[in-house]
Amino acid sequence: MVRKKKSAGVEGSSAAPKEKKQRWYHNVRDAYRLTREVNPTITWMLIGVFVLVMGVALVIGFAWGHPWYMGFFGLLLALMVMMIVLATQTRKASYSQIDGQPGAAGAALGQIRRGWTIEEQPVAVNPRTQDLVYRLVGRPGIVLVSEGPTHRVKRMLDDEKRKVSRVAPNVPVHFVQYGNAEGQVPIGKLVRTVQKLKNTLTTAEVAQVSKRLQALGSARMPIPKGVDPMKARPDRKGMRGR
Repeated sequence: MVRKKKSAGVEGSSAAPKEKKQRWYHNVRDAYRLTREVNPTITWMLIGVFVLVMGVALVIGFAWGHPWYMGFFGLLLALMVMMIVLATQTRKASYSQIDGQPGAAGAALGQIRRGWTIEEQPVAVNPRTQDLVYRLVGRPGIVLVSEGPTHRVKRMLDDEKRKVSRVAPNVPVHFVQYGNAEGQVPIGKLVRTVQKLKNTLTTAEVAQVSKRLQALGSARMPIPKGVDPMKARPDRKGMRGR
């Protein structure tokens, strides 16, 4: 009996308290607060969307002779459109908070999941200028995403292309330059630009190329101070509005 009590005490003391699960409406609230800090007009934007959708639904309902039916349908549709608008604005707000900081490109690329192998750490770093190069492998081939002025990152991109071409000589290599200068891709369009590249590889070939690139080694230079791609990523739940 004594042994049982001791073991029970040990088990009770070692049991970690369970974290309280966050409800979906908490995610919506957090997304709204984040967006309002960057875009104070989000409140009126959401109210306008609700009034517009409900107004159209009620007009159709009275003209059709079923105002209650269309009113209920309009309510559901208005809430859905509001969530879409909130998710879009939250995404923009999240990107605007990290835009221009070292590691912002990596934070944005972290949103890509399906069909891509992404190096979470930059494959090339210039510690003096804080210019970075990230590498992704997907069906379009190998994508090198730079972060920094064009005249500085061009040499870094060319060097990385030579490295990957040695282990994957027949795989297409694409350059994407993140930034707000002419010829560069702003952070809000970075993910879409990468995903819109034309597919040339199969899923099996993507896995094979990823394994080959591992032969380049995993040693990396320290990431400069700024956005940590492993931690400071836009809130995906908030961006989806749930």
